[in-house]
Amino acid sequence: MLATAVAAFLAWRSQPTPQPLPPPAPVTPLTSITPSTTAAKVTVHVAGKIRKPGVYLLPAGSRVTDAVSAAGGVSKGASTGQLNLARRLIDGEQIVVGAPPGHAAPGSPVIDPATAILDLNSATPDQLEQLPGVGEVLAARIVEFRTSRGGFTTIDQLRDVSGIGPRKFEEIKPKVRV
Repeated sequence: MLATAVAAFLAWRSQPTPQPLPPPAPVTPLTSITPSTTAAKVTVHVAGKIRKPGVYLLPAGSRVTDAVSAAGGVSKGASTGQLNLARRLIDGEQIVVGAPPGHAAPGSPVIDPATAILDLNSATPDQLEQLPGVGEVLAARIVEFRTSRGGFTTIDQLRDVSGIGPRKFEEIKPKVRV
Protein backbone atom coordinates (compact mmCIF):
# COMPACT_ATOMS: atom_id res chain seq x y z
CA MET A 1 0.00 0.00 0.00
CA LEU A 2 2.86 2.36 0.72
CA ALA A 3 4.23 1.62 -2.76
CA THR A 4 0.87 2.56 -4.31
CA ALA A 5 0.78 5.83 -2.38
CA VAL A 6 4.36 6.70 -3.40
CA ALA A 7 3.59 5.86 -7.07
CA ALA A 8 0.45 8.01 -7.00
CA PHE A 9 2.36 10.90 -5.41
CA LEU A 10 5.15 10.66 -8.01
CA ALA A 11 2.63 10.46 -10.85
CA TRP A 12 0.85 13.52 -9.52
CA ARG A 13 4.16 15.46 -9.22
CA SER A 14 5.21 14.54 -12.80
CA GLN A 15 2.19 16.25 -14.36
CA PRO A 16 3.17 19.28 -16.48
CA THR A 17 2.46 22.68 -15.03
CA PRO A 18 0.87 25.32 -17.25
CA GLN A 19 3.23 27.99 -18.50
CA PRO A 20 2.04 31.49 -19.37
CA LEU A 21 1.84 32.27 -23.10
CA PRO A 22 3.96 35.09 -24.53
CA PRO A 23 2.00 38.26 -25.36
CA PRO A 24 0.59 38.32 -28.91
CA ALA A 25 2.52 40.15 -31.59
CA PRO A 26 1.02 43.52 -32.49
CA VAL A 27 -1.29 43.41 -35.51
CA THR A 28 -0.82 46.04 -38.20
CA PRO A 29 -4.20 47.40 -39.29
CA LEU A 30 -4.87 47.15 -43.02
CA THR A 31 -5.27 50.90 -43.32
CA SER A 32 -1.64 51.49 -42.41
CA ILE A 33 -0.16 49.20 -45.05
CA THR A 34 1.52 51.27 -47.73
CA PRO A 35 1.06 50.30 -51.37
CA SER A 36 3.90 48.61 -53.16
CA THR A 37 6.28 50.92 -54.96
CA THR A 38 6.23 48.52 -57.90
CA ALA A 39 2.50 49.01 -58.53
CA ALA A 40 1.67 49.30 -62.21
CA LYS A 41 1.26 52.83 -63.54
CA VAL A 42 0.04 54.46 -66.75
CA THR A 43 1.42 57.66 -68.22
CA VAL A 44 -1.08 59.93 -69.96
CA HIS A 45 -0.94 63.37 -71.53
CA VAL A 46 -3.88 65.61 -70.62
CA ALA A 47 -4.28 68.59 -72.96
CA GLY A 48 -6.85 71.05 -74.23
CA LYS A 49 -9.20 73.10 -72.06
CA ILE A 50 -7.79 71.90 -68.77
CA ARG A 51 -6.43 73.85 -65.78
CA LYS A 52 -3.00 72.15 -65.60
CA PRO A 53 -2.19 70.45 -68.92
CA GLY A 54 0.70 68.04 -68.80
CA VAL A 55 1.89 64.47 -68.49
CA TYR A 56 0.60 62.52 -65.48
CA LEU A 57 1.57 59.18 -63.94
CA LEU A 58 -1.54 57.43 -62.58
CA PRO A 59 -2.22 53.98 -61.10
CA ALA A 60 -3.08 51.26 -63.61
CA GLY A 61 -6.83 50.89 -63.89
CA SER A 62 -7.43 54.64 -63.59
CA ARG A 63 -10.21 56.19 -65.63
CA VAL A 64 -10.35 59.29 -67.83
CA THR A 65 -12.08 61.14 -64.99
CA ASP A 66 -9.03 60.45 -62.77
CA ALA A 67 -6.71 61.99 -65.39
CA VAL A 68 -8.93 65.07 -65.74
CA SER A 69 -8.97 65.46 -61.93
CA ALA A 70 -5.18 65.04 -61.72
CA ALA A 71 -4.85 67.87 -64.24
CA GLY A 72 -6.89 70.20 -62.04
CA GLY A 73 -10.23 69.73 -63.76
CA VAL A 74 -11.66 71.38 -66.85
CA SER A 75 -11.20 75.09 -67.54
CA LYS A 76 -14.11 77.45 -66.97
CA GLY A 77 -16.68 77.06 -69.73
CA ALA A 78 -15.14 73.86 -71.15
CA SER A 79 -17.15 70.71 -71.66
CA THR A 80 -16.24 67.04 -71.31
CA GLY A 81 -19.24 66.04 -73.42
CA GLN A 82 -17.17 64.20 -76.06
CA LEU A 83 -15.06 62.29 -73.49
CA ASN A 84 -16.04 58.97 -72.02
CA LEU A 85 -15.04 59.77 -68.43
CA ALA A 86 -15.62 56.16 -67.33
CA ARG A 87 -13.17 54.62 -69.84
CA ARG A 88 -10.00 53.02 -68.46
CA LEU A 89 -6.77 54.74 -69.41
CA ILE A 90 -4.22 53.23 -71.77
CA ASP A 91 -0.53 53.86 -71.19
CA GLY A 92 0.81 56.52 -73.53
CA GLU A 93 -2.48 58.01 -74.64
CA GLN A 94 -3.43 61.66 -74.90
CA ILE A 95 -6.71 63.01 -73.58
CA VAL A 96 -7.86 66.28 -75.16
CA VAL A 97 -10.54 68.10 -73.18
CA GLY A 98 -12.92 70.40 -75.04
CA ALA A 99 -11.74 69.52 -78.55
CA PRO A 100 -14.37 69.13 -81.27
CA PRO A 101 -14.96 65.51 -82.30
CA GLY A 102 -12.13 64.21 -84.46
CA HIS A 103 -9.76 67.05 -83.59
CA ALA A 104 -6.61 66.80 -81.51
CA ALA A 105 -4.22 69.27 -79.96
CA PRO A 106 -1.67 70.56 -82.50
CA GLY A 107 1.13 68.08 -83.10
CA SER A 108 -0.34 65.30 -80.95
CA PRO A 109 -2.98 62.89 -82.19
CA VAL A 110 -5.53 61.52 -79.75
CA ILE A 111 -5.15 57.80 -79.17
CA ASP A 112 -8.41 55.98 -79.58
CA PRO A 113 -8.47 52.85 -77.39
CA ALA A 114 -9.86 50.89 -80.34
CA THR A 115 -6.78 51.73 -82.44
CA ALA A 116 -4.19 51.89 -79.63
CA ILE A 117 -1.12 49.65 -79.76
CA LEU A 118 -0.76 47.85 -76.42
CA ASP A 119 2.57 46.85 -74.91
CA LEU A 120 2.29 43.15 -74.04
CA ASN A 121 4.67 43.58 -71.11
CA SER A 122 2.85 46.45 -69.39
CA ALA A 123 -0.82 46.24 -70.41
CA THR A 124 -3.27 45.52 -67.63
CA PRO A 125 -5.77 42.66 -67.96
CA ASP A 126 -8.53 45.24 -68.55
CA GLN A 127 -6.54 46.78 -71.40
CA LEU A 128 -5.82 43.35 -72.91
CA GLU A 129 -9.57 42.66 -72.91
CA GLN A 130 -9.95 45.49 -75.43
CA LEU A 131 -8.08 43.39 -78.01
CA PRO A 132 -10.25 41.52 -80.54
CA GLY A 133 -11.37 38.14 -79.25
CA VAL A 134 -9.72 38.58 -75.84
CA GLY A 135 -11.92 38.18 -72.81
CA GLU A 136 -11.22 38.01 -69.11
CA VAL A 137 -9.87 34.43 -69.18
CA LEU A 138 -7.56 34.94 -72.17
CA ALA A 139 -6.28 38.25 -70.74
CA ALA A 140 -5.43 36.42 -67.51
CA ARG A 141 -3.57 33.74 -69.51
CA ILE A 142 -1.53 36.41 -71.33
CA VAL A 143 -0.59 38.03 -68.01
CA GLU A 144 0.25 34.62 -66.50
CA PHE A 145 2.42 33.77 -69.53
CA ARG A 146 4.42 37.01 -69.30
CA THR A 147 4.78 36.69 -65.52
CA SER A 148 6.02 33.10 -65.66
CA ARG A 149 8.50 33.83 -68.46
CA GLY A 150 9.75 37.25 -67.37
CA GLY A 151 7.88 39.08 -70.12
CA PHE A 152 7.45 38.83 -73.87
CA THR A 153 10.52 39.25 -76.07
CA THR A 154 8.60 38.94 -79.36
CA ILE A 155 4.99 39.26 -80.44
CA ASP A 156 5.19 35.74 -81.90
CA GLN A 157 5.28 34.36 -78.34
CA LEU A 158 1.54 35.09 -78.17
CA ARG A 159 1.11 31.88 -80.19
CA ASP A 160 2.35 29.96 -77.13
CA VAL A 161 -0.50 31.29 -74.96
CA SER A 162 -3.25 28.70 -74.58
CA GLY A 163 -6.34 29.85 -76.47
CA ILE A 164 -4.58 31.93 -79.15
CA GLY A 165 -4.70 30.13 -82.46
CA PRO A 166 -3.41 31.31 -85.85
CA ARG A 167 -6.58 33.29 -86.68
CA LYS A 168 -6.79 35.09 -83.33
CA PHE A 169 -3.04 35.79 -83.45
CA GLU A 170 -3.42 37.51 -86.84
CA GLU A 171 -6.24 39.68 -85.43
CA ILE A 172 -4.24 40.67 -82.33
CA LYS A 173 -0.77 41.03 -83.92
CA PRO A 174 -1.21 44.57 -85.41
CA LYS A 175 -2.63 45.86 -82.11
CA VAL A 176 0.26 44.88 -79.82
CA ARG A 177 3.98 45.56 -79.41
CA VAL A 178 6.80 44.42 -77.14
